[in-house]
Amino acid sequence: MKNKKRFLAVGLFLAVLLTAVWAVTVFAAEGGEGPKPAMYATFWSLLPPVVAIALALITKEVYSSLFIGILVGALFYSNFNFEGTLVHLLEGGMISVLSDSSNVGILVFLVILGAMVSMMNSAGGSAAFGRWAGTHIKTRIGAQICTIILGILIFVDDYFNCLTVGSVMRPITDRHNVSKAKLSYLIDATAAPVCIIAPVSSWAAAVSGFVEGEDGFAIFIRAIPYNYYALLTIVMMFALVLMRVDFGPMAVHEANALKGDIYTSGKRLDEAASSLKPNPKGKVIDLIFPVAVLVICCIVGMIYTGGFFSGTGLVEAFSQSNASVALSMGSLIALLITVIFYSARKVLVFRSCMECIPEGFKAMVPAILILTFAWTLKAMTDSLGAADFVQAATESAAGGLMNLLPAIVFLIGCFLSFATGTSWGTFGILIPIVVKVFENSDPTLMIISISACMAGAVCGDHCSPISDTTIMASAGAQCDHVNHVSTQLPYAMLAAAISFVTYIVAGFVKVPWIPLPFGILVLLLILFIMKKRQRKTA
Repeated sequence: MKNKKRFLAVGLFLAVLLTAVWAVTVFAAEGGEGPKPAMYATFWSLLPPVVAIALALITKEVYSSLFIGILVGALFYSNFNFEGTLVHLLEGGMISVLSDSSNVGILVFLVILGAMVSMMNSAGGSAAFGRWAGTHIKTRIGAQICTIILGILIFVDDYFNCLTVGSVMRPITDRHNVSKAKLSYLIDATAAPVCIIAPVSSWAAAVSGFVEGEDGFAIFIRAIPYNYYALLTIVMMFALVLMRVDFGPMAVHEANALKGDIYTSGKRLDEAASSLKPNPKGKVIDLIFPVAVLVICCIVGMIYTGGFFSGTGLVEAFSQSNASVALSMGSLIALLITVIFYSARKVLVFRSCMECIPEGFKAMVPAILILTFAWTLKAMTDSLGAADFVQAATESAAGGLMNLLPAIVFLIGCFLSFATGTSWGTFGILIPIVVKVFENSDPTLMIISISACMAGAVCGDHCSPISDTTIMASAGAQCDHVNHVSTQLPYAMLAAAISFVTYIVAGFVKVPWIPLPFGILVLLLILFIMKKRQRKTA
């Protein structure tokens, strides 16, 4: 019955779209296509991602939902002209995003990492590591804590974090019956939230570049104690695991995992790479060595693209690095070294290594498809002037609400990042506005508001089903994407609600050592109450 209602809703929505397309020629004949669409820089510019996200959550089907959102954006851009819709959807959308060197670099990294994971599995490294972990990590809590710690340690880039932590920790969490949904949440929550408070990361570089006329790196450092969403999310992960409390859809997934079902109605996404049988003679070194080489090569790649070997300082090299080029370059070198290593150890012959490459590619196809659609959807919102609309709305809200502005900026950042699936784009829109409002009036409130912008952007990015890191967290954990989104949303919303209240406090007290302890205390109190209610209903 529920499925019928879902498909009926989608059918009605498609009927409305087809009616709009049928009426296209009328619009085109009357006015023709102007230099800017009629809905440019209006609230309607944010409707395409809202439609895509709503349909994904209703239908539990992500590909068609994203495509419909893209179609809505193309229709709006072309003023409902059929030819213009088709041209913009392809040339201004899919072809454009797949021609972008930064996007292609991420896809190359995904494919190479998929190949390396397939090689690690075939060499028997993953199985051996699982056996080793079984003798050292003996509890579900230990498996989850290790996942969090590893995620915190890999702070240089969120893409790298998601896929590496997933590859390393999957055998351990699977062995201890941790649900795929919980693993993907832990991966996602230690990706962007950790990167946004790490001075040596690609995110610090992005934020520093958007603070024009100021010392961007110094502002980033000063903003760390005020980045409440990131800090509260990290505290929340440890509290959830140590207190053994889960709520919302995640509680169902974890209860099923304890019974042996770690997927809970989600597709077994690791079946694509199961055609190659693992080598029973594999050892732990067959997983540790490739991962270590990958980490080292990617870090070297980041400082190389930042000019470290041309005389630039280490911190500055990280801040100037090109993450896309660095990750693709580092992963390619790591792949070559891994092939040589396995061939020398005779756990995989050269031919078997080459057979793993298409297998790894197949395992990454779902993530690549979702990423392509998500990038195209972002291109639609950009072409509709979503940034201009948000900038105008933010500037109009600034007057007379200075002490509440950090909380307001946080909410706007959450919504914009959630709707567009990009935190860096949110930085680019909101940070210059905040600097302009406060540069000559209140430097402390400027720092708090910039931090609120970063926290809101990370929060929206964390929640959004069309976010790069959300998609990669699903891929890293091999979790059904919609399952990941629906289970982590209540957790992210709780941290966001407490962060919002904390920013209200910070806007008035203007010191870091009062709001953060207040937020942590509220968070732990709420989790404690949930734990008590869990015991009563058990």
